[in-house]
Amino acid sequence: MRLAAWLALAAALAIGLPNMLERLVESVLFQPSPGIDLHPADLGIDASEVWLDTEDGVRIHGFFLPGAPNNDRALLFLHGNAGNASHRLPNALELARLGSDVLLLDYRGYGRSEGRPSEQGVYADARAGLAHLVEERGMPERRVVVFGRSLGGAVSIDLAQGRELAGVIVESTFTSLADMGRSVFGSLGGLLARGFDSHTKIGSVHAPLLFFHGDRDEIVPFELGRRLFEQAPSPKAFEVIEGAGHNDTTQRGGPRYFARIGRFLEQVAPPAP
Repeated sequence: MRLAAWLALAAALAIGLPNMLERLVESVLFQPSPGIDLHPADLGIDASEVWLDTEDGVRIHGFFLPGAPNNDRALLFLHGNAGNASHRLPNALELARLGSDVLLLDYRGYGRSEGRPSEQGVYADARAGLAHLVEERGMPERRVVVFGRSLGGAVSIDLAQGRELAGVIVESTFTSLADMGRSVFGSLGGLLARGFDSHTKIGSVHAPLLFFHGDRDEIVPFELGRRLFEQAPSPKAFEVIEGAGHNDTTQRGGPRYFARIGRFLEQVAPPAP
């Protein structure tokens, strides 16, 4: 987060303009890329495009990747704050190869999705994704695993509150925006950044939890990921990806990373006999 942006937030707070402050936070936090940069056919990926309508009337876009034949579990993939869903297609393919259908969503304002991103908006987008799996694909909630990376981890935790999901995977995720602000700019940063308070929500997550975090994460401090894990209810597990920063967890983790996800899926949503 650039210093100039934080100074602008401080100015907005000082003159008592909370709406401007919120807009400035969102402009720094959300970094969407419009359109599709990687096409499934060009990558040799079997994926269909889907369109979903959110509860507040926004049309959002995503990709659906089928898992194994006669598959009876699904994974909802919620990406981080930058780029678009097409950038995650190779990652989604690896997840589908673990034997789960994968719905890879773009939040509002990202990719081909309509609208403008906001905290409450991306929460609604995630609910639309889960509703699509349950109502359109016929997948029971208890057979759905939600996987959120970075900002998507905070969205996943919000979505999972009080639900009987199969499981939740949280990767490179922070406790709250206020804690992120404090980690960069001290107490002033904690006053300016608000929202995405996963540390207050995670106690309401009933599903089994699997955490990943790189021990060299230069964006989300490792300590915040560990603190979020410590606040989470059991059953839970925390996996350290040695040598990984914020954006190279899959590369650094390699086959062991995907094997760990595969074991989690088999544990929380084993194939029906």
